[in-house]
Amino acid sequence: MPNLYNIENFFGSIAIVILVVLILVIIVKNIRIVQQAQAHVIERLGAYSTTWGVGLHFKIPLIERVARVVSLKEQVVDFKPQPVITKDNVTMQIDTVLYFEITDPKLFTYGVEQPMPALENLTATTLRNIIGELELDQTLTSRDTINSKMRIILDEATDPWGIRVNRVELKNIIPPREIQEAMEKQMKAERERREAILRAEGEKRSAILVAEGERESEILRAEAKKQAQILEAKGEAEAILEVQRAIAEGIKMINEANPSDAFIKIRSLEAFTAAANGKATKIIIPSEIQGLAGLATSFKEVLGTPTVDGREGK
Repeated sequence: MPNLYNIENFFGSIAIVILVVLILVIIVKNIRIVQQAQAHVIERLGAYSTTWGVGLHFKIPLIERVARVVSLKEQVVDFKPQPVITKDNVTMQIDTVLYFEITDPKLFTYGVEQPMPALENLTATTLRNIIGELELDQTLTSRDTINSKMRIILDEATDPWGIRVNRVELKNIIPPREIQEAMEKQMKAERERREAILRAEGEKRSAILVAEGERESEILRAEAKKQAQILEAKGEAEAILEVQRAIAEGIKMINEANPSDAFIKIRSLEAFTAAANGKATKIIIPSEIQGLAGLATSFKEVLGTPTVDGREGK
């Protein structure tokens, strides 16, 4: 009997230990730690119960379950290229990049089945609707407008899903090959046209500068010639003035000296001699000068054989 009692106690102890271990395992398994920028959507008996935020939580075993773990970070989705048709019937491929974040984990969990495919399809249809109202050139030059329109439309459409669309970007716009070739030719022609315009403007500017340089040079030459003539005229005028001043000064000095009549007559004779310059054969001398015998002899020595008063010297 004692042995049987001991065996029962032993198995009873083992059962208690096993039960305690199971309870601990169940408790540990149902302890949840929610990380930063995450949310856990909890269902109780198949119905939405609550949303767990950051921290330590305990889930009731067999009654509650985590329906979805939702990331609250901003997410980026790069959708594959979508074929779209413009208003002028040009088919092109456009791929978009979508930046969004989940603002309501409950709506994100229960608002729509498979939110990501739903968001991709919504983006594609919205893009087709917007591009269908634009022509090819408008599509290529209106990316910002298209991005803004798509963001507004998608944000309103995904609000019931607990999604907020922050930004939409058209990553690539790929027109057909023939359109690309035509655009490249157009761009090449435009570059050549601009180059020709710039070359013509450069040549025009160069010609203008050359003409302006020549005109300035002619003006400077004319100005220099004018200044030279002015200076020459001033020099001649100053020379004449100096000569006249010298003559006036000489006359003044003679007048101040009060010369005699004989001196004046002698100076007159010298003037006649200078006028003859040794070449005259006949000189008529005023009568008042002829009275000076000594002067006549000197005059004869200077002139040699010329006659006085029409008579030859002896």
